[in-house]
Amino acid sequence: MAMFQPSSKRDGIEGQILDLDTAVKDGVLGGVDSGVVGTGVGEKLDLGRMIEELDLSEVPSVFICPISLEPMQDPVTLCTGQTYERSNILKWFSLGHFTCPTTMQELWDDSITPNTTLYRLISTWFSQKYLVMKKRSEDVHGRVSELVETLKKVKGQARVLALKELHQVVAAHATARKVLVDGDGVSVVSALLGPFTSYAVGSEVIGVLVSLNLDCESKRNLLQPARVSLMVDILNEGSIETKINCTRLIETLIEGKDFQLEIFRSHSLLVGLMRLVKDKRHTNGICPGLRLLRTVCLHSEVKSLLVSIGAVSQLVELLSGLEPECLELALSILDALASVPEGRLALKNSSNTIHVMVKLLMRISENCTQYALSILWSVCKLAPEECSLIAVEAGLAAKLLLVIQSGCNPILKQQSAELLKLCSLNYSDTIFISKCKLTRTIQ
Repeated sequence: MAMFQPSSKRDGIEGQILDLDTAVKDGVLGGVDSGVVGTGVGEKLDLGRMIEELDLSEVPSVFICPISLEPMQDPVTLCTGQTYERSNILKWFSLGHFTCPTTMQELWDDSITPNTTLYRLISTWFSQKYLVMKKRSEDVHGRVSELVETLKKVKGQARVLALKELHQVVAAHATARKVLVDGDGVSVVSALLGPFTSYAVGSEVIGVLVSLNLDCESKRNLLQPARVSLMVDILNEGSIETKINCTRLIETLIEGKDFQLEIFRSHSLLVGLMRLVKDKRHTNGICPGLRLLRTVCLHSEVKSLLVSIGAVSQLVELLSGLEPECLELALSILDALASVPEGRLALKNSSNTIHVMVKLLMRISENCTQYALSILWSVCKLAPEECSLIAVEAGLAAKLLLVIQSGCNPILKQQSAELLKLCSLNYSDTIFISKCKLTRTIQ
C-alpha cells in the first residue's frame, strides 16, 4: 500500500495536515457525497479491506500512525496523548523502549487506551470513500457493457464516438478493463479491425486493446495478417499517441511466444519504427520503437531488411542524443545487426561508428560497454588494418586498459584483451605503448 505523503496531490486537491479538533470542526472527516453519508458504519465493512482496496495517497494525518505512516485500524493512545496503531506501539515496547516515539518522553504509565472516537471517525471516513468507489465501479461496469452492446449495432461516426468513450473509460478505470476481458468485449472490439477499417476506428480500437491484459486466444486472433497489416498502416499514418499504442500492442502480441515471422517481415513496419525513433519532436516514442525493433530483429531475415533501409547509420547518428535506457536498446539492436555480414559492413562504412563506440566505453553502464565492445570487435575484425588504426587514434587502446583494470565481468575483460591484441598488430611496441596513455583519452 502506498505510504502516506502529506504533500501529495490527488485530482488537483492539495493534501491536508489536520489535527483532530480541526478535522471534526471543519467536517473534513465526513465530507463525501451526501448520497452515501451515514451508510458506511451500518454496512460494517472490514476496515483493513477498505484501506487496502482504496489505496489512497491522501489521507487525513490524524488517521496515520506516526510509526508506520499508514492508516490506523486499531488506534490506541498513550499517557502522553499521542495515538498509534496498537501493533506498532506494542512492537516498540517489545524492543525495550519505554518512551513515546513521537515526543521521546519517558512514560509514567505503560497502559494503552483504545481511541474509540478516532476509530469511529476512521471507519466512517473510509466506509464513505469505499461506498463511493463501489458505486463508481458499478457505474463503470454498466457503461462498459452498454458501449460493447452499442458497438455491435452502430456504424460510421456513432461507432467512432462509442469507441472514443470506451477508450477513455478503459484508460481511466481498472474495473472497465476487467469487464472487457472477462466478457465478450475483447472479441467485439477486435472484430472491428479489418481490411476496410477506417483510421478513426482503427486508432481507437488499438487504444482500447493496448490497455488490456490479453489472453493467448485474443492475441492469436489479433495476429491475423490482415489485422497486423492494418496496425502497420496506422503506425505509419497516425498521431504520435496512436503510433506508440500500435508499437506497444504489436510488442505485446509477439512477446514471449513464437510468431509468424512473415507477418512482421515488413518493409513498412521497419520504416514506420525508424521514423518513430528518429522523431525529435516526440521523444516519448523513441523507447517503445526501439523495444519493438529489438524484438523483431532477433531474426536474421529482419536484420537484413533493417540494414537495407539504412537503419545502421541512422541509429549510430542517434546514439549521442539518447537517454541511457534508449541508448542501451539502440546499442543492442546495432550489436544484433553486426551478427549478419551486411550489418557489419554497414557499421564499418558508417563514418562515426568507431568514434562513437570508443566514446561510449566505460561511460554509461556495463551493458552499454559490452555492446559497444562487441560492435568494435565486429568492425575491427572485418577490416583489421583500416579500422584498428582509426580505433586506436580515437583512444581505444587506453579505454580497453581501463576496462581490463575495472571491476567488470571477466568475459568483458577477456574481450577487451583480445581486441587490444588485435589493434596492437599494426604498431611497433613503442608506438603502441604511447597510444595506451590515458591523458588524451581522459581529456
